[in-house]
This record gives sequence, C-alpha cells and structure tokens, in this order.
Amino acid sequence: MLLVGTETSDDAAVYRISEELAMIQTVDFFTPIADDPYTFGQIAAANALSDVYAMGGEPKLALNIAAFPNCLDPSILGEILAGGADKVLEAGAVLAGGHTIQDEEPKYGLCVTGFVNPKNLWKNYGAEDGDLLILTKPLGSGIMNTAVKGGLACTEETAYAVRVMSTLNKYARDVAKEFRIHSCTDVTGFGLAGHALEMAEGSGKTLVIDTEKLPVMKGVSEYAQMGLIPAGAYRNREYAGARVDSRVDGSWIEDVVYDPQTSGGLLLAVHPEDVPELLNQLSGLEIPSACIGKVVEKQEKLLVLE
Repeated sequence: MLLVGTETSDDAAVYRISEELAMIQTVDFFTPIADDPYTFGQIAAANALSDVYAMGGEPKLALNIAAFPNCLDPSILGEILAGGADKVLEAGAVLAGGHTIQDEEPKYGLCVTGFVNPKNLWKNYGAEDGDLLILTKPLGSGIMNTAVKGGLACTEETAYAVRVMSTLNKYARDVAKEFRIHSCTDVTGFGLAGHALEMAEGSGKTLVIDTEKLPVMKGVSEYAQMGLIPAGAYRNREYAGARVDSRVDGSWIEDVVYDPQTSGGLLLAVHPEDVPELLNQLSGLEIPSACIGKVVEKQEKLLVLE
C-alpha cells in the first residue's frame, strides 16, 4: 500500500510492507557543486540520503547514478564515486552498484531505499497550531557557491560551506526522533521559502518565520548584500509568489530565505514543550540548529516573514 506518493510534494515515496515496516524510495542527482570530485561525491550523496532522513527513516541500500564525459580522465569519476561511497558507508547503508552514461557534463547522485516503522513516519504535512519550527543547518549554500565561483569566498568560508553540505542529516534525525515531530522536510532546491510553503499548504496552516533567528553560513550576509544571488533564488521567489507576506522586503535576509540549498538541513515542526530539550541536545552536534518560527492557524498568506 502506497502511504506517501506525489500528492503533497513530499521528500520520498513510502510503501507499506507490513504494519510495522514501510519502504522509503527516493532519487536525487545534480551537476558538480564543488571543484574537488571527491567532495562533490560526498555532497551529492549526503543530499540524496537526506530524503530518507526527512521521512524519519533509515537508509539501507543505495545505487549510483552518474553521467560523465569521455573527454575527462576516468580517475575523476572514480573520485566522485569514492566520495559518494564513503557517505553511504557513514550512513550505515550498502552501496550496490548503479548505472553510468556518457554525457557532456558530469552528474552524480543516488537512488536510495530506506525503511521506517509507519507509526514513526514523518511527512511534510501534519504541522499543528502552536508547533515551533526548528532548522538543523545554516542557510546560504546557493549564495556561497556563487561567491566561490566568482573567486570571492575565502578558504575558511568555503571549507565551512562544504562541511555543512556534506554533513548527513542522520545526526539531527537521530536526536529529533525521540521527540514529538508533527511534520518534517529537508530544505533543498526550493529554498526555505519553498519547502516551508509545502509544509504550510499540506498542513492547512501558516508558517511564521522570524528572520532574525535564521542560522546563516559565514560570509553569506556580505555576499548577499553584494548581489551574489543565484538564478534559482529568483525562480523560487517567483514560485512562492503571492503566498508570502514579507515584512522584511528588500533586506538581504529575504534573499537567503529564497536561496536554493544543496544538502540543507531538516525543517521540523515540533511540539512546543519539546523544543527546549530538543535544542539542548542538538547543540551537541557540529552543525548548529535554531528555532526559527512557529505554526499558526491558516491566514490569508501561507508564509509570513518577520
């Protein structure tokens, strides 16, 4: 029985096998996000695995998906695959081959199968009035990647962005699963605004984001104010359209809200009584988390930026 399909734009498909076991299926791949092939493989794999964690599940099996031009040294592909393999190993899953085609531009990702008890399944809908919103990674990877391509980002800023993007959402999931999570999604290509809108629409609620509390990568404020905004951010803004009530119009932080993320964090709608202890436990992780807003009764606009 299909428990989650395409109806609510959720992070993965979920098929119930028994009363206590459901299979999670997802696929994701993209073009290079880093110059170093091994790093690219790590980030792409972490991004693909994230969909399973966003459903509250555990990845078990992964297959490579790769495209590679014949004009490049095959050892580069080997480094990409090695980076992905190491992330799959870190996730505790098994990498069982995959498929590669010839293409003009390198591409890499994973098809991932995971499992979850249907009773513990997280969906990107189900948020309740009064829930608080937790984000488990800082924002700004799209802006940082634009700065890196422009040769403006320093070594420290670049290294931090890579560390954020290559960190598995497994660790935040491991902490959060012990608490009352009413809804969850991971923040990726549609940006915080786009994924928050999906949660709001699916839940029949409005999400209020306190932009002053948003965790942001090092250097992002400066580069956003310089206008180093990726094209995807403008597409995300257009997609969000009139469903957003922005009270920070024109501020650099608004661009961050629409910034397309690569291997971003989990956005969790959490029972308010659980938030202090959840944040306390998340503070022990390498990547910072923050409480960034709340869920309220549905208003005229589905997303409010304060």
